[in-house]
Amino acid sequence: MTAEQQEHEPASQAPDRNLALELARVTEAASLASARWVGRGDKNGADGAAVNAMRMLINSVSMRGVVVIGEGEKDRAPMLFNGEEVGDGTGAACDVAVDPIDGTRLCANGMPNAISVLAVAKRGSMYDPSAVFYMSKLATGPEAAGMVDIDAPAAANVAAVAKGKGCSRQDVTVIILDRPRHAELISEVRATGARIHLITDGDVAGAIMAAREGTGIDLMLGIGGTPEGIIAACALKCLGGVILGKLSPKDDAERRRALDAGHDLDRVLTTDDLVTSDDVFFAATGITDGELVDGVRYLRGHATTHSLVMRSRSGTIRSIKSEHQLWKLKAYSSINFG
Repeated sequence: MTAEQQEHEPASQAPDRNLALELARVTEAASLASARWVGRGDKNGADGAAVNAMRMLINSVSMRGVVVIGEGEKDRAPMLFNGEEVGDGTGAACDVAVDPIDGTRLCANGMPNAISVLAVAKRGSMYDPSAVFYMSKLATGPEAAGMVDIDAPAAANVAAVAKGKGCSRQDVTVIILDRPRHAELISEVRATGARIHLITDGDVAGAIMAAREGTGIDLMLGIGGTPEGIIAACALKCLGGVILGKLSPKDDAERRRALDAGHDLDRVLTTDDLVTSDDVFFAATGITDGELVDGVRYLRGHATTHSLVMRSRSGTIRSIKSEHQLWKLKAYSSINFG
């Protein structure tokens, strides 16, 4: 290997720092395409529009990516499938995690916090859940990251977050998916005096809200999607918070597949277990308004988007507001933007 080759070798192995803004263009495209479906009551129509736009734009990104977390498989929705090669074939070899719409029901019903998300990390660094679609999760910000314990009672984690943030338990707000399986958890949290923010969907956004200052959310608890947990881990790697998880098979057949694949169902998965690389990029663009980002706005002749773009190595978090000419959007949208 020549000196010149050695000099350029690290750059070819790690994703380039300019990748973050390229990823934002992809999530912007997915958000703009799906936002025309907001409130139409058609989850799969919205998801399909987002997937098509994301697939078109992601193949212009300078990377040799392979989708390892393709959201949609568990509910038979349209998806970028696991193993799909994405990017333009240049640049670093990357693992790619996508959720064209985190919160398809939120989008379909015109509810808050539907976002389009995309995460990229060094090849081989994202956790493989082996078709275990659900996991028990805990997420919080950096103040209490070293104090929480997913195996501890809810009261202990509420107390830990209160201590870490220097507030009372009554000031802690816990975000939980509104599901029958969480009835006991909700009762336990309410017994502590903490406040609860119930969400119908969108636990990638929920985990990020729990870790990001200024959202009004301090802690996320409960069982949600494993793919979403891995995507959220990429974001929390950038934010400095923590996500802890334990695989939670939904039935005996899934439990058997997990054990056959070598998973230890008692193992606590940390943020670093879910994504091992320190070269992580994350982009999220709002579809509907929420605590993290604003949704798509359609104005005369153009549309606006609001994105968060993060990079773990530098810890940089960018809030990007963009204007898009509607006539240009027809290239990747199944809806007429005119």
